[in-house]
Amino acid sequence: MGGLRELAASFVVSGPAGVAIRDRLKHLTPQDEKVLRAVGEHQGALASRDLKTRCADGLDHSTDAWAARKRELTKESSSRIAGAITRATHDQWGLARRCQAAHVRVLDAGIKMVRHRLSLPIGEKGTKRAAGGYRSKGEWFRKSRRLAMLEDRHAAAVRDWQAGRVRVVRGGKRLLNTRHHLTQAQLTEDRWRERWEAERWFLAADGESGKRFGNETIRVTPDGEVSIKLPAPLAHLANARHGRYTLTSTVAFAHRGAEWADRIEAHRAIAYRIHLDVDRGRWYLTASWQRPVVKTIPLATARTQGMIGVDTNADHFAAYRLDRHGNPVGDPHRFPYDLSGSAGHRDAQLRHALTRLINWAVRVGVAAIGIEDLDFTAEKTREKHGRQKRFRQLISGIPTGKLKARLVSMAAEHGLAVVAVDPAYTSMWGAQHWQKPLATSHRTMSRHDAAGIAIGRRALGYPVRRRTAPPPHDQSDRAGHRTVQAEPGGRGREGTRPPTTDHAPGGVPPSGKRTREPSASNTVRDARSTQRWVQDSLMRTG
Repeated sequence: MGGLRELAASFVVSGPAGVAIRDRLKHLTPQDEKVLRAVGEHQGALASRDLKTRCADGLDHSTDAWAARKRELTKESSSRIAGAITRATHDQWGLARRCQAAHVRVLDAGIKMVRHRLSLPIGEKGTKRAAGGYRSKGEWFRKSRRLAMLEDRHAAAVRDWQAGRVRVVRGGKRLLNTRHHLTQAQLTEDRWRERWEAERWFLAADGESGKRFGNETIRVTPDGEVSIKLPAPLAHLANARHGRYTLTSTVAFAHRGAEWADRIEAHRAIAYRIHLDVDRGRWYLTASWQRPVVKTIPLATARTQGMIGVDTNADHFAAYRLDRHGNPVGDPHRFPYDLSGSAGHRDAQLRHALTRLINWAVRVGVAAIGIEDLDFTAEKTREKHGRQKRFRQLISGIPTGKLKARLVSMAAEHGLAVVAVDPAYTSMWGAQHWQKPLATSHRTMSRHDAAGIAIGRRALGYPVRRRTAPPPHDQSDRAGHRTVQAEPGGRGREGTRPPTTDHAPGGVPPSGKRTREPSASNTVRDARSTQRWVQDSLMRTG
């Protein structure tokens, strides 16, 4: 056991700090769409130019340079639009910088893995914790060439990082590369061009508290009327006072509509974004705002009503309910989802599965959900898993980042806390200690169900195994109690398991004669029992 890594402590995940809602802009006239396209194209060009300037500044950027960029943009738009563009540019550059650092870490991990495997004899088998040598001289040679390629990429990425040079594609690198594969994407050039231009538009405005309805650039009244402050070069398209254009469409937010209405009536800041779904030909308005971070309950409080342990897999959530003593209650629950298809379909599947999970948690009355703190950034590379392409595809399909964000935001609305635990050894130890004991003729236990128990017990602060070692001296309790999860006053924590028959207390029938041998004491060390192990909800011994 000396090779096991130290487990990180469990913690309660912080709640969401923002809200976003969306509604469709219906019944737009051709003139409305013409104005929206013109504004988006004009401001998108300004955003592209500002991003180019910011990337050229690199690490030499300062607040004075930011102010100078904003002044230049104000001449061709307005101060509020310029502020929104420069802030979006700053966020985009920062995101590219963080992705660049992650790319350097992935390359470094790949180089170390290839060097390790090249240093081993050809054909040497690996273990569960470390990969072995390459299978043949030909593969060894090809991997040595790949090592040189990775080192060149790593050196170039490090030089860019040190120089503050980032590469950003407005509209998305994936969509840009799709231009060269239109047949595979089943797109025509005109269709691709329309999607590319729509992705590069900029139709967004940040809110400002104290201003009318919380936003002067894109204003939405309590009645749902939407108006836009046109940039100076497009002021001739205005159909309202002060250079504004009012759309014929109105919005009514069905989700969180009351909260949105309270904010605009109090003139609190709300950010708006208008975008076009090219595939459907529909325009949408998204409203977002910040709110105080939801205060998380202490970890001890989250554990008082038990826990639901959730094992995340590529096609389903495996969940098991545990009481506050760490005992499994009831049967396992599985919440399937399908992550194939488009991004919208995957996101909907994930939300539906989480909705069913959270509704079940609310019904059973727990206060928290325990889940693994997963991150497969460095675990799905070809350098580590080699030929195991299906396994790499499997772990690549497991949702991690979106799952965390979705679960935290959805659970907070139902008053549930999310406890993140270290994912190390949960599947292995869960299968070892829980899969076989809980399997019956009426209950099928999988490794994923057992892993859910292991995750729940770790979130509750208990070890994964069902019980600790017996007393070291003899069968008495002079060395202390052996059950770590039961409270000192727990009933039956040191007694034998009750009989499973309908006899009188003590297992003695009215005739006074026992029909079976008395069961062995709980303190017998690894005694081979003649009866099947039965999980009793009243027992606190594991």
